[in-house]
Amino acid sequence: MSIRRLPPELVNQIAAGEIIERPASVLKELLENALDAGAAALQIDVEAGGLKLLRVRDDGHGMSAEDLMLAIESHATSKIRDLDDLEHIATLGFRGEALPSIASVADLRITTRPGGADHGFSLHAGSMTEPAPAPHPPGTTIEVRDLFHNVPARRKFLRTERTELRHIQELVRRVALGRPEVAFRLTHNGRELMHLPALPPQDIGRRVSTLMGEAFTEAALQMDTEAAGLRLHGWLGLPTASRGQPDLQYVYLNGRMIRDRLVTQALRRAYADVLFKDRFPAYLLHLQMDPALVDVNVHPTKHEVRFRDTRLVFDFIQRQVAQALAHAGASAETSTAAVATEGMPAEPRNAAVANRPVMTPRPGGLELPLAEAKAVYGADTREQDEPARAETGGSPRLGHAIAQIHGVYVLSESERGLILVDMHAAHERIVYEKLKRQYAEAGIARQPLLMPVSVALTPAEADLAEDAQGLLDRLGLEVDRAGPEQVRIRAVPALLASADAEQLLRDVIADLREHGGSAAVEERISHLLGTMGCHGSVRANRRLTLPEQEALLREMEATPNIDQCNHGRPTWVELDMQGLDRLFLRGR
Repeated sequence: MSIRRLPPELVNQIAAGEIIERPASVLKELLENALDAGAAALQIDVEAGGLKLLRVRDDGHGMSAEDLMLAIESHATSKIRDLDDLEHIATLGFRGEALPSIASVADLRITTRPGGADHGFSLHAGSMTEPAPAPHPPGTTIEVRDLFHNVPARRKFLRTERTELRHIQELVRRVALGRPEVAFRLTHNGRELMHLPALPPQDIGRRVSTLMGEAFTEAALQMDTEAAGLRLHGWLGLPTASRGQPDLQYVYLNGRMIRDRLVTQALRRAYADVLFKDRFPAYLLHLQMDPALVDVNVHPTKHEVRFRDTRLVFDFIQRQVAQALAHAGASAETSTAAVATEGMPAEPRNAAVANRPVMTPRPGGLELPLAEAKAVYGADTREQDEPARAETGGSPRLGHAIAQIHGVYVLSESERGLILVDMHAAHERIVYEKLKRQYAEAGIARQPLLMPVSVALTPAEADLAEDAQGLLDRLGLEVDRAGPEQVRIRAVPALLASADAEQLLRDVIADLREHGGSAAVEERISHLLGTMGCHGSVRANRRLTLPEQEALLREMEATPNIDQCNHGRPTWVELDMQGLDRLFLRGR
């Protein structure tokens, strides 16, 4: 069979198959073109879920009659001119495929008027005629009717009108969250569904609350940080407000909405220490960097990108988000300036994150005698550099201990009301954070055992322990092979000197066997440290003296990520006086 050149119409339909999956795909291209044209207000009208009509009107720069003719030709664009432009893309669109692709599968009409012109011009893409004069305000209106009318096979794959409308609404939400300075109005079958006024920078939070819900902004922290030529800013949902599905996760790169695997993995790693199993964080983040350091010409939909230095981007996102989360709760750590406190709501709905004060450092160590603190925390309880306490007025943030309940919970009285602490969950996080700090500094300090502990294992488990000797050493476990099915434990982590050494080793080996060699080393180490932290924490039904309860509260205030244990469970909740009054119907 001889090779032949495909007709332009067929070429455009093939291109349309890559970028136009449904009405929302068409709308995405139209909105990006309008924003690139400098639009400050966008009117979006939809009928029948976008199948009958998609119309976008903007107040952007508009086009001349000559540009209008070129706009519907393949690979014609005003965004780039040469290869150097392609490597420094700062616009949302640049491929020159959208309008001709849309015209090949729908009825397309464009009416436009450039600023300063006496009148506009209108062009029907399928008529093959010159643009005709037409009345129109400065800007552009694009109408797309009868989508896929000439491609019945594609039309069969579309969902119901309600489903297609839901995709359109989600798209408008994503675009509007990325451009709060632009006004958006969306109607469907003549009924207004969304009306978002343009907002100044200081009021951006209003749009976030409108589109992501007040529950998100009330349980979220703002961050803005820069390093190594990268900037990350936006909103991070706190772990206590995690969700059952990843439906509130928005990331923008230089203003472009993206769904990038590298970024998603970095964020997942940052939240890994603080989320409960099968829960998902919510976030709205903007990543800004030199356009030359990222390739957005990876896929026609432009959702995927390729970073020049993947390790730099991954480490930056993971580290900055993890630090912001670590200092968001009862912790008074001040080593990061990434967390912005301005604009935080005064009365969050989630009691565990209510009314966090601005954190300020206080010099000095723990105010309880070290002997009393050691009763709970062991030999590693030492004065730290600025282990500051979060305070409201003159009282510690977590108040003062007044009782222990059933050997499980510590009850504290704060200036706001009552605080209930799960002592095992809280101490588990404290030990885990200490283990992480020790590991990062120089490996975990070991405590030699007076008598080695022999442990019977399967040959495979013994081989695994022998092969992982280097990792075990850094974890503070000294283990040697005593036979085909036996190992000896000669030292354990100093923080866990009172733990069951044999069970600790078995759990660590189980973790190693489960994760194997496919998981990232950092994830494996974090999981192992979490397992060890669980062994070293105070157990339920252990009676603590009042000084020991007080020491636990103070240590919590100086510990990052203290709002959750290693498994993502909350460590403390607060009931303020208003809540207590409501329980007893006071003031009614």
